[in-house]
Amino acid sequence: MASCATGTEAAIRAAACRDGDAAAHLKLVSVLVIFLTSVFGISGPVLLARYFQGKPLYDKAVLIIKCFAAGVILSTSLVHVLPEAFESLADCQVSSRHPWKDFPFAGLVTLIGVITALLVDLTASEHMGHGGGGMEYIPVGGEAVGGLEMKEGKFGADLEIQERNEDEIVKMKQRLVSQVLEIGIIFHSVIIGVTMGMSQNQCTIRPLIAALSFHQIFEGLGLGGCIAQAGFKAGTVVYMCLMFAVTTPLGIVLGMMIFAATGYDDQNPNPLIMEGLLGSLSSGILIYMALVDLIALDFFHNKMLTTADESGSKLKKLCFVALVLGSASMSLLALWA
Repeated sequence: MASCATGTEAAIRAAACRDGDAAAHLKLVSVLVIFLTSVFGISGPVLLARYFQGKPLYDKAVLIIKCFAAGVILSTSLVHVLPEAFESLADCQVSSRHPWKDFPFAGLVTLIGVITALLVDLTASEHMGHGGGGMEYIPVGGEAVGGLEMKEGKFGADLEIQERNEDEIVKMKQRLVSQVLEIGIIFHSVIIGVTMGMSQNQCTIRPLIAALSFHQIFEGLGLGGCIAQAGFKAGTVVYMCLMFAVTTPLGIVLGMMIFAATGYDDQNPNPLIMEGLLGSLSSGILIYMALVDLIALDFFHNKMLTTADESGSKLKKLCFVALVLGSASMSLLALWA
């Protein structure tokens, strides 16, 4: 638990760092820098996927990018978002009050986020299985044996229809994963932006600009990898990329507006409570999506990784290395942001 007491030397240092004009200038610079790095991060996998599309290595390249993305997102939730949420609710100005000192709310809200993501997943899967482009097999015509058309010349056509249905369901699932991931990341980005926008400490803001720029690049790589594999239309891809790119800068501007209108300090308990609760919720969503809908789905159910031949084994190792690199890259940034 953080201590509310402040030593004389620390107080003098903090007072020297509190400069509203200098902080405002740095925040305006950060809006442009973070927007550009966000665009660079999220557009990279999308452009690479379009470049490789139609080429023999397309599916493998997208899969490796997606595994790197899964590592980034898992690390984001466990190393960045969740510890910050616990830290916000453990601050002495929050944890000394009821009911925050009586119960570990950060863990509870994280659990709610996981269960909410599962509920969304189950609801969407049920919709896809009943009237939403589901797995039900419909014979083309003639007599059916065991659900498959056995009439000469029809069997291959029936299998082709069934495979198309299965491919469409996979695409719908990938689109759902991308959209839910973006929601969780947007929560996290808004929290980062508002917190930075409300801060008047130039000594804190200056290193955060560089750290958050790298943070947005890697987080953009993660989300962009999922968007690239989902096969959205061009307009939807542009919209999702733009939403990710503008969320943190808009959060910074919103934080500046909140401070100007209310005079909220960045150590006020109310912003800390909101930051802790939203961070916990987004962390739960991201943990579920990374483990269940990205890592487990690809490593245990993707046809390219479940084949027993040498090619499948080599690809699985490459995907695992990509997963570790993604996790390590994002975890390393926790030293600065």
